[in-house]
Amino acid sequence: MRVLSVDTCLAASSVAVIEGERVLAARTEPMTRGHQERIAPLAREVAAEAGIAFADLDRIAVTVGPGSFTGLRVGLSFAKGLAEALSIPCVGINSLEALAASSGASGFVAAVLDAKMAQVYLQVFDGGAALMAPDALDIGSATARLAELYSGGPATLVGSGTALLEGVLPGAARLDLAAADPVAIARLAAARPAPTHSPRPLYLRAPYATMPTP
Repeated sequence: MRVLSVDTCLAASSVAVIEGERVLAARTEPMTRGHQERIAPLAREVAAEAGIAFADLDRIAVTVGPGSFTGLRVGLSFAKGLAEALSIPCVGINSLEALAASSGASGFVAAVLDAKMAQVYLQVFDGGAALMAPDALDIGSATARLAELYSGGPATLVGSGTALLEGVLPGAARLDLAAADPVAIARLAAARPAPTHSPRPLYLRAPYATMPTP
């Protein structure tokens, strides 16, 4: 199966192409703005580097959030449009699961994103299995959730919010990844059954921007 992954949820635009276990090409370009202008050309460049045309793909993978409100919609729109044009499945992967898979750790892994306003986005895994659904929590609640779920052994914190939970799990490894590995995203999507519907954005809290009062 040939899978192209797209990620614009966090502080990068990323694309990878895999075929089975082989990585044909992958690239990550750090950025906090400009995803919309860059993602389509980047996808074409990575596909060319992989030696394939879009028509050779079997599946598209895309991160659906949590992350930047604008960024995740850019990647999702591009991936869904490409999949529809090619009549192939589009598989959504949440960015916390993608970060956990990017860590390379096999034990207790907590994916943590700084959600601002004294909150984090959190999801915890053990041996690759999710111990909780992705959630938006204040720092105190996130600390309590980690303590509740952790039963000992090697632990890893991964993502932009790791410093906010430093010390909660003594001895835990910290990986301050700004974005997930696009190869990990592609592999997660390749392992999923064919989806029955198009991926939808994963918003864990309502936008805090409000319309001005007349």
